[in-house]
Amino acid sequence: MSHLSAQPQPHAAEAPGRPGLKPTWTSSNKDAVTGALGGGRVRAAVGYGVVNEVYWPSSGEPQVRDLTFIVKTADGWVDIKRDCIYSLTPHEDGPLISIEHRLARDPAFSLKLEIMPSVENDSLLIRYELSGGTLYALLAPHLADSGEDNTAWIEGGVLYAQQGDASLAFLADGDFGKTSAGFVGVSDGWQDFNQNGEMTWQHGKAEHGNVALMAELTQPRGTLALAFAHHAAGAAIHARSSLQRPYALQREEFLATWQTWTSRLRLPSAGDAETARARLSAQVIRVHEGSDFSGAIVASLSVPFGQAHSSLGGYHLVWPRDMVEAATALLAVGQVNDAVRSLNYLLAAQSPDGHWPQNLYPNGEPYWSGDQLDETAFVLILMAKLRDLEQDDNFTRSALEWAAQRAAGYLARHGPVSQEDRWEENSGVSAYTLAIMIAGLVAAVPWLSAEEAQTALAIADDWNARLEGWCYVSGDDAPLAAKYGVDGYYIRIAPQAAEHPGQQDVSIANTADIKVKAGELVSLDFGYLVRMGLRNAADPRIQNSLKVVDGELRCETPSGPLYYRYQHDGYGNTADGGPFLGQNDGIGRPWPLLTGERGHLAVLSGGSADEYLAAMMKSSGDGGLFPEQVWDTAPVKLFEPGKPAGSAMPLVWAHAEFIKLLWTRQHQQPYEALDTVRDRYLVATPAPKVTFWTTNAPVFELTANLDLCIQGNQPFTLHFGFGDAQQWTDVQDREATLGVFGLWQVKFTAQELAGKAELHFTRRSEQNWESQDWRVKLP
Repeated sequence: MSHLSAQPQPHAAEAPGRPGLKPTWTSSNKDAVTGALGGGRVRAAVGYGVVNEVYWPSSGEPQVRDLTFIVKTADGWVDIKRDCIYSLTPHEDGPLISIEHRLARDPAFSLKLEIMPSVENDSLLIRYELSGGTLYALLAPHLADSGEDNTAWIEGGVLYAQQGDASLAFLADGDFGKTSAGFVGVSDGWQDFNQNGEMTWQHGKAEHGNVALMAELTQPRGTLALAFAHHAAGAAIHARSSLQRPYALQREEFLATWQTWTSRLRLPSAGDAETARARLSAQVIRVHEGSDFSGAIVASLSVPFGQAHSSLGGYHLVWPRDMVEAATALLAVGQVNDAVRSLNYLLAAQSPDGHWPQNLYPNGEPYWSGDQLDETAFVLILMAKLRDLEQDDNFTRSALEWAAQRAAGYLARHGPVSQEDRWEENSGVSAYTLAIMIAGLVAAVPWLSAEEAQTALAIADDWNARLEGWCYVSGDDAPLAAKYGVDGYYIRIAPQAAEHPGQQDVSIANTADIKVKAGELVSLDFGYLVRMGLRNAADPRIQNSLKVVDGELRCETPSGPLYYRYQHDGYGNTADGGPFLGQNDGIGRPWPLLTGERGHLAVLSGGSADEYLAAMMKSSGDGGLFPEQVWDTAPVKLFEPGKPAGSAMPLVWAHAEFIKLLWTRQHQQPYEALDTVRDRYLVATPAPKVTFWTTNAPVFELTANLDLCIQGNQPFTLHFGFGDAQQWTDVQDREATLGVFGLWQVKFTAQELAGKAELHFTRRSEQNWESQDWRVKLP
């Protein structure tokens, strides 16, 4: 029977137990990730010494839960993933994954694996060599991003699986011995060994369920090919093509392409260990850019806490913020072409109204529907960074103008309050998002018309001047000030741009309805005020905030100092190390990413980043990957203090942060900051000429000598007067006029308001009056 036949044989005996156990993904504790630079579109992760999660045709589409091995030995059987001790051998030139598994009770036992995606074909190659038994491969397809409704079968010596338009074929360079298809937890190969001590089942197919395939490898050494296509026949073509060429030759080609790429890295000056980790970090970022959609970098080739659920999303999605952070890190080490591709992708993915989706699959399909204004502003900053490097001629002028005009307009219409913060948990105004937005508006200026540029800069200047009023607390709004001997500090977020931001209630996500006052909640988010070039690190407000953050969020671990996101955080493992499932029983753990952010502030304050870099490196996994979170209490079954805690690993954003911290330490300035922003706010510091009143950022008291511009996103009539709440005088109406960026506005000059005590107004839109009157105290 042909290897290329695409349907199960009708006479094949079906496995019992349909549909099998409810499917889940696997642990996101990865040892390594890999992908080829070439035509091959497969990306793969390795965890616990075996392949777990294989992505095709884009880095956003997982097709396999895991590919592991069982060994039948003279005295029983060995589950490689559970019973062995393994070690990884790094390859400096590229992500060629070499693993050796040993067995404590049998020194003669050894299983060596080398894992490498094909440069040319959509296949993953696994070179194996076994001493001490008979090897069995156990494959769990999760085709089309799901473990449900998969069909597996064996035909002509090839193991197949299919769901929808995704198919795989699994083939060896030598003939398989016994083969079987089964349902997970009932009739799969692991259950066979668990019940019978050897492979006794040989089912021909398992249809429409959570399936697994097993194959006996008759040779102690050889090569396996796991290949993908939209049809089973095509997958077999990819697998066979990969096996027909000598493995050693393909290995040479794989490393040669990576050597070429790696040789172009301009790594910051550092010690040998730091340099090696920076090199690995750059390679990790590059692996996360798939081949199917050029430039798209996903946040992680993992599903956080995936062993406990079957989420369709995970972190194999493009977050524009994470992606710009990654592309900026590649720029910092000289990989300009990669950053150009990423910007090209982002320009194409911009929504018609000007913003970027919260996250999206590499094919452009949005996943979550939140709106985070920093993600829109970040793209403008990447545009400006490439312009500073004279790389903007990689794009047509019209493409950049179109993107900048729409993005700046979106920020102007919707800022300064973002629907979601960078942690995707709260609406409000935060120093982090404001810093990115202000810098983004300034960054957009070269591609705006004169009137648009004037408005963008005026809004940026206004937000910059008002920022501390929204985000910095003192006095009664700052309950932590006395504890740390400071007069105030930046808070994590305020739900509204209010007169007393610290008095507002903030709901803590992922908890049982915990609410705290905004003034009690701090984070490292204010650090981007320095990194964007808006505030000097020596500013007393920055230094005050560092004292509070170090007291509230610093966690001393065996790896060194690590930092929490904010107090009362509910995103993280349960108290006993169980996975986060959104049941309000999670506990936020420290993030190495934030240790990098603290290291930036240390350098920019005239100190050293060394302890923070060391902590990041020590908190990584055995393969050098940076996790999202780190375990912070006494050891439990799976986790050690100061080591990965089972959330996403690798986190691409953390690898980008490590690279940029090395760069900042060498150059004593933040890589992100644009000269135009620094010159405007740290050198010239322009005084705003106008302040903008909007519904989500009302002006409560007008500063002397400022014009007042009342704005809205729809046409309105302003009904206003002067005096107090009980008695208005000089009552009149004014029609708003349409300005740039789709903003309607009524403007009062400082001269017009001189001598008046208060401005009172309400607005009418399409014959409907607002539900409240507004008041502005005049100077």
